Amino acid sequence: MQRRLAGSMAILAFAICLLIGGWQADNTFTTTVCRALVAMVGTFVVGLILGAIAQKMLDENLHDEEKKLKNNEAKTATEDR
Repeated sequence: MQRRLAGSMAILAFAICLLIGGWQADNTFTTTVCRALVAMVGTFVVGLILGAIAQKMLDENLHDEEKKLKNNEAKTATEDR
């Protein structure tokens, strides 16, 4: 999940920087591509961090839900006796 999120964000940032830097700012090709690559690398790092945070949050929530489910099953089993 982390790499997918980071990759998606990085490619999106690269494309946006190419469009904005190339068409709207009238920069040279080299300047546009270099800045887009720097933005892509930076966004990839940010995406990895956000992906790690999201993965940790999902893991914790799933663990909590599994505990609740087991507790409910245990309560139901003791009530049936």
